[in-house]
Amino acid sequence: MRAHRFPGIKAVVQPQKVNPKDVRQRRSENIDGDFFVDHTCIDCDTCRWVASETFARVDGMSVVFKQPNCKEDRLQALQALVSCPTGSIHTEQPPASADLLEAKNSFPIPIDEHKLPGVYHCGFHSLESQGTASYLIIHPQGNILVDTPKYNEGLAHRIEMLGGVRYMVITHNHKDDVADPGKWSKRLNCDRVLHHQDVKASTANVEIKLEGNGPWSLASDVMLIHTPGHTEGAVSLFHKSLKVIFTGDHLIMTKLSGLSILDPFSHSVPKQLKSVEKLLELDFQWIIPAHGRRFEFKDSQEKNSMIGEFLQKKYSQISQT
Repeated sequence: MRAHRFPGIKAVVQPQKVNPKDVRQRRSENIDGDFFVDHTCIDCDTCRWVASETFARVDGMSVVFKQPNCKEDRLQALQALVSCPTGSIHTEQPPASADLLEAKNSFPIPIDEHKLPGVYHCGFHSLESQGTASYLIIHPQGNILVDTPKYNEGLAHRIEMLGGVRYMVITHNHKDDVADPGKWSKRLNCDRVLHHQDVKASTANVEIKLEGNGPWSLASDVMLIHTPGHTEGAVSLFHKSLKVIFTGDHLIMTKLSGLSILDPFSHSVPKQLKSVEKLLELDFQWIIPAHGRRFEFKDSQEKNSMIGEFLQKKYSQISQT
């Protein structure tokens, strides 16, 4: 399938064109050493936040800027290798099978056991979903999988060991670009939840099709908010108790440009900005997007200030076009 590059994270300098036969070769921008990134990177940013001590961004693609020199950094680099949706991360020497197995078995990984107890990053990002990050929420009224990773039997088993999944929330669906939803729902015996306006061929038989404008409750402190714009049926999951919102591609955070709505991929930018305004009314301190980086605001004042400034900037740009 054709992979998208992400303008919200892209460099000013465009990647150098490479002979198709050499795309899997080491990029010259990598530092010398074992780990390296090839030319197939789609700039999804995953490796740079999974293993920030090892990977950086040069000319619109990821590179290794520092070889891991301790066990923790090496584990994170291998976690990035496992999670890379395009398989663009390699090692000159095959990693020890025990080390690679440790990286695979580390998923799902707790995000912050003190501030966000019960929230896990699933890893195993899939090219089918353009590298979407999937998260597992442990909840006494039924666990929730937010978007889907690449199907992996070991990961499925470990999710089951954490109590399985009751709901699989698909935050958005462009053109059947959801990673293995049928395999996951069958394996975990869970209900897939998707807004009816985003239903496509591969999701035609989802168990729960949201109608109307919501909100919809999944638990006493968990609701889905209709945030159309990126797609007509885009939804965000708001966990009131943890003060966190999973925004899909509705609103993301990037290191390069801060808050972003991925304009080139938006169904309707004006509609999406109206949906961003809804977030000013919600009490949360964390944004966890499907692409880009998790972000913690200091407090609600900072949250509203940053979102307000973002909206003002975007509306100003629209008025000048």
